[in-house]
Amino acid sequence: MRGDTRVAGPTPSADRTAGPTPSADRTAVTRPSRARALLAAARTPRRPRLSPEIALIALSYWIYSMIRNTVPEQVSAAQRNAQWVWDLQNTLGLGFERSVNHALNSVEWLIVPMNYYYATLHFAVTLGVLVWVYRTQPGRYAAVRTALFLTTAAALIGYFLFPLAPPRLFDGAEFVDTVLVHGTWGSLASDEMAEVSNQYAAMPSMHIGWSAWCGLVLLLLARPAPVRVLGALYPLATFLVIVATGNHFWLDAVGGVLCLALGHTAARRWYGAHPHRLPAVPELSGARP
Repeated sequence: MRGDTRVAGPTPSADRTAGPTPSADRTAVTRPSRARALLAAARTPRRPRLSPEIALIALSYWIYSMIRNTVPEQVSAAQRNAQWVWDLQNTLGLGFERSVNHALNSVEWLIVPMNYYYATLHFAVTLGVLVWVYRTQPGRYAAVRTALFLTTAAALIGYFLFPLAPPRLFDGAEFVDTVLVHGTWGSLASDEMAEVSNQYAAMPSMHIGWSAWCGLVLLLLARPAPVRVLGALYPLATFLVIVATGNHFWLDAVGGVLCLALGHTAARRWYGAHPHRLPAVPELSGARP
């Protein structure tokens, strides 16, 4: 009887379980590659599109206003914190806000324009700088816009953790609410505004955070010397206004600058460079129609 000379080999099921198939290998490699590609694309300067940017800015400001104004006002805590800030500043020999507030309140032709400055320019100038970067240096727009958004987000944390009475509402010193005294439009203490605005969200000062952002953007990105000088002077003028009108302590301004430092640093880390080191106009390969 002739023996069976067939050689046993792996069964079909063994073939299937011996190791990953080529398609599985490709999938395992492709997924991290796609993730890296998406991350690289998100961090690559590109030309922004108008409609999404308008919607994003409007949505972001609405969220900021909603969160800021729904943080519990905590009047007693805000007064205690204001007393602590005032005592600390006086211990340092830098409790000068009341003197500035009273001195400029007596100069009506100067304090009334300051009241309007406080009520309007932090919106108008910030939006104007955004539009200027969008139109003239689109490759840097996403970085400066991201820095602004992150600066504002950091401020919201401050409002929640450290409610603070502004000097004009502080019971521990005789500050003047210059907007209310001179009947200027824009008083946050008016009945209408007080109902929709958190009166005790003074730390940090976003008037300083946003004006310092504007100043930094102009210093880094503008070429004409007069524009750069205006960029440097704008946050300084804003600081004088917030003190003169009784809306902030100088430590609130420090808080605003710290928020900007956090926002700018995070944006720089994300995009890999300071805004002025990014291309002013993105390459065609990275541009969007």
